[in-house]
Amino acid sequence: MIAAVFVLLLALVIGVSSWMGGGAAVQVSQAVPWWALMGVVLAFVAFFAGGVYIGAALAVLALLAGFGLSDRPFWNFIGEMLWAPSTNFVLVSVPLFLLMGEVMLRAGLSDRLYRALNVWVGRLPGGLLHTNIMACGVFSAIAGSSVATAATMGSVALPYFEKSHYPPKLVLGSLAAGGALGNLIPPGITFIIYGLITETSVGALYLAAIGPSVLVVVLFLAVIFYYSIKLKISAENSTTLTLSAKLLSLIDLFPTLLLIGLVLGTIYAGWATPTESAALGVAGSIVLALVDRKLSWQMLRESMDSTARTTSMIALILFGAYLLNYILSSLGIPQMLAKFMTGLPLPGWAIMLVIIGFYLALGTFMEGISMVITTIPLLFPVVMALGYDPIWFGVVITMLVEIAMISPPDGTVLYVLQGMRRQPGPITDVFVGVMPFMVVYMFAILVLMVFPAIALWLPAQLM
Repeated sequence: MIAAVFVLLLALVIGVSSWMGGGAAVQVSQAVPWWALMGVVLAFVAFFAGGVYIGAALAVLALLAGFGLSDRPFWNFIGEMLWAPSTNFVLVSVPLFLLMGEVMLRAGLSDRLYRALNVWVGRLPGGLLHTNIMACGVFSAIAGSSVATAATMGSVALPYFEKSHYPPKLVLGSLAAGGALGNLIPPGITFIIYGLITETSVGALYLAAIGPSVLVVVLFLAVIFYYSIKLKISAENSTTLTLSAKLLSLIDLFPTLLLIGLVLGTIYAGWATPTESAALGVAGSIVLALVDRKLSWQMLRESMDSTARTTSMIALILFGAYLLNYILSSLGIPQMLAKFMTGLPLPGWAIMLVIIGFYLALGTFMEGISMVITTIPLLFPVVMALGYDPIWFGVVITMLVEIAMISPPDGTVLYVLQGMRRQPGPITDVFVGVMPFMVVYMFAILVLMVFPAIALWLPAQLM
């Protein structure tokens, strides 16, 4: 489906540019009839209908577009083009952050985190729901992945809600919303990929994400508070704990906070790059697992296996997308699209709303990281031509990716949580439960458009 969308977009841009007299700029082979291009479109619709893996589909799309639409010998540069991203130092941080989260999960540190936070917010109306958001937010600061955050905190939280008075839809919705914080709160993997593609500072992106992260968490907590009052959901913890007991519970937060300080502190202090801090995080998580006597060869092997599977998936998609982006760039498609969209009789903010709507639509059927890798090279020149800040746009894109992760009917996080339910129920429970959180997440993007300083103030002060 992604490849088909790109070919359709390719055909649209070439057709418009030819109609406007700019066809020569894209170096399209004049020997290829239009029915050949439409044949490529139909071929890829058939590929994706048959379930062809996205990495392979993107690569084949690039080859077909190159052979069919360009006279240049692009095949002479494929090896060099794929070698560049595969040896990029920044990309090494992706498997390291994934490995750190896997070790944390298997060492039981996430369960201690959840219990400690529940001590502090459990007496609020809908206390455990607030705990879901808070625990997901804190865990996101070390996991860097929405799926990892949702899977980890879902496995910890769902047993607490069995035979409770909490509505299942709201429980699942809050966990899905919490999972949607996984990439937004530093050190999110999406920022690393965006920075790699656009050559934007990852450290600046991390700083820019702090303000929007706080905004989204506050909005999520407000949604829970509203529904808790409306549905008269009482507090789970009726026993009043002493201050000393609450302070004692913070011991369970210490391992997580230590890792957050180790990873993010070294980045913000300028002592380490994101890749080096990710390596420090892996070492720290292994030491903490050893201290808790949870470290074993079996645990390490399972963590590495899971990390290898996820990393391989991302890498294959990345290489296929890089090949496609290389072909599109050589054809001049991004430049033509930028010229076409900036020439529209619309103000810049209206075009940005169109772009946001485009991503929201794609998010209903496209995986988040794939969406970033395949679309950013095409739309980034448009956004820069409109005068928007690349750091601000990186935060907005990451928020849109997170919305895609919880967007019915194809949100990955939704199916992760549905698969973890012990009590049977339809997937529509998750769909309905997450909708209020999706609405406020979209509202947060609009707020960020009106007040971009929420994202840009901190990088301007510290970079």
